[in-house]
Amino acid sequence: MPSIELIDVSVDFPIYTAQTRSIRADLLRRIGGRIQEQQDDRRFVVNALRNINLTLQAGDRLGLIGPNGAGKSTLLRVLSGVYEPPQGTIRIEGRVSSLLDVTLGIDPELNGYDNIILRGVLLGMTVDEAREKTPGIAEFSELGDFLNLPVRTYSSGMMLRLAFAICTAIRPDIVLLDEVVGVGDAEFAEKATARMRQFASDASIVVLASHDTNSLRNFCDKGVLLRGGRIVEMGPIADVLDHYGHTASP
Repeated sequence: MPSIELIDVSVDFPIYTAQTRSIRADLLRRIGGRIQEQQDDRRFVVNALRNINLTLQAGDRLGLIGPNGAGKSTLLRVLSGVYEPPQGTIRIEGRVSSLLDVTLGIDPELNGYDNIILRGVLLGMTVDEAREKTPGIAEFSELGDFLNLPVRTYSSGMMLRLAFAICTAIRPDIVLLDEVVGVGDAEFAEKATARMRQFASDASIVVLASHDTNSLRNFCDKGVLLRGGRIVEMGPIADVLDHYGHTASP
């Protein structure tokens, strides 16, 4: 049964050579979490996440809410395995699909068809599964003969179409999203939104970080409000959004 459990998870980022009173240090204090000064080696530590406790079961749709620098993206990267926290325990059961960077793993020197196989395998498919899904991915991307060309010849929009079509072709247990993906022109974006809804609906657990309250209300039933790398409220998405709306800085 798919599940996520985080127990007292903390993530720190050491920043070296930053001076306490410098403009750089002032900017560092704005990126979220808490800054600890280590004067012995003239470095700062950004406390990106602090003592995160979170449990999700099959059927949960969680929205991550908070101002810029609150720790939303860092938490998603912890769940995706990009960051391994030095403190705490993580237990994840199930196949995870992360749409934090849909173009990750795309090789610009390979053509579109080869990248479908490569990216599919990186997402956890077997080579045979990737080949089986290739016609559907190609059709959805609407790239036609461009799929025979090296991806380095694609526009950024074409690259996103291909990457999005590949990422959403699998059926994971857990889906991680940093904002709802916007892809291509209005007509394709409408098709992509419908596919995203189906993709999320098929997953057992969805975690979405977004500033768009409408997306959060539509996709999620639970919410977590983060500030300074800490969870300050957890509960039904409507309640958490209302609380955030009343406490957010103008």
